[in-house]
Amino acid sequence: MKLPELVGNVEQWSANKGLHEADSSKQFLKVTEEVGEVAAALARNDAFALKDGIGDVIVTLIILGQQNELTLEECLHAAYKEISDRKGKMVNGVFVKEAELKEDVK
Repeated sequence: MKLPELVGNVEQWSANKGLHEADSSKQFLKVTEEVGEVAAALARNDAFALKDGIGDVIVTLIILGQQNELTLEECLHAAYKEISDRKGKMVNGVFVKEAELKEDVK
C-alpha cells in the first residue's frame, strides 16, 4: 500500500472509532506515550519495536491532525518548507540550526 492509501485507512479507522471528534489534548497524550515507546526501542536496540513505535507515532499524529482539520500532507509540507533552506551543522551527531550556533557564540 502507498502512503496516501495508508493515511486514508488510518483516517477511516479513526472516524469509525469516533476518534476524529475526540479531545485533541487527550490525543496528544497518546502521541507522547508512543514517542516514549520509540525511545525505549532505541534504548533496547530493538529494531522491530522501533518500526512499530514509529508507525504508532505517525498514526497518533494523523489522528491529532484529523481532530484539528489538518492533513498529514499539509503538516509535512509546512515543516519541509520551513527546513528546506535551513543552514547549520552537525554537532555531536545532532543538526544544530545556524541561528542556534550564533546564540552559543554570544
